[in-house]
Amino acid sequence: MAWFSGRDSSDDDAGDTESTSPWESTGFVASAIVIGAVVVCLVVWLLLGGRGGGTPSTQPTATPSVVEPTDETTDEPTEPPATPGEPTATATPPPLNNGRGGCKSKSPDQSIPRVAPASVSWQFETNMLIPLQEQGGPAATYTNGVRYCFAHSPTGAVLAAMVTLGQIRNPHLTEAVLRTRIAPGAGLTRALREVRSTPTPRGEGDASQFTGFKVIDYEPTKAIISIAVQIDPQSVAALPMTLRWLKGDWKVVLQPDGSFNGDVAPDVLQSLQGYVRFGGA
Repeated sequence: MAWFSGRDSSDDDAGDTESTSPWESTGFVASAIVIGAVVVCLVVWLLLGGRGGGTPSTQPTATPSVVEPTDETTDEPTEPPATPGEPTATATPPPLNNGRGGCKSKSPDQSIPRVAPASVSWQFETNMLIPLQEQGGPAATYTNGVRYCFAHSPTGAVLAAMVTLGQIRNPHLTEAVLRTRIAPGAGLTRALREVRSTPTPRGEGDASQFTGFKVIDYEPTKAIISIAVQIDPQSVAALPMTLRWLKGDWKVVLQPDGSFNGDVAPDVLQSLQGYVRFGGA
């Protein structure tokens, strides 16, 4: 299953073309954002449509289009139905979160974070560190380990983006994350179909780690967050993610091809200028 795309539909016939360098492949850079450049078998999993040979940009990319979900928004968090194969809510919130914050906060701070969120603990999800904060979330978890309930704030959106990215690469959680943490739409339908037909390999080796973020756009019902990841000691890559506030929580929006970014190429950053440094490693 692939989550990042760096090609147009016209590239479909180029599936067998090899790049002379991994940096010439947009898909390679995108996959490295989540799992590290050296894990070749996982590139296939994370590259839905990453078959083209586009070059990742070192300039700011255009804002991705937003897929409009069909669900109506509400200020009250709701839980997904407890049907077979679906996670159910647990009475015990995840470690370091006592259930008082996250989506349960009545008046979360609406300022755009200019410094790293305070009082954050980092926990491994497979081999990638994800952030946990009492105020911003996640404030609850399902019995299968999928975390949810993020604050209705810019910081909550940042945490939701990072936690979703970290958890969706866990092969034991991939489908459950799709069903509970992704906004409904054509992208979700495509991603579910792909993940059911393609075995999801387990992450191996050293994973790349989150290193920063930038809030590109924020509204009460929509957020676009660029997540930066250290993909090797010298290189940082970043990609924007769109989130929507649906049924009392932030949900990640997939593009129609089932990826996070559609045709928006990842940026290979020359520095973290403009980004808030934020990472657990």
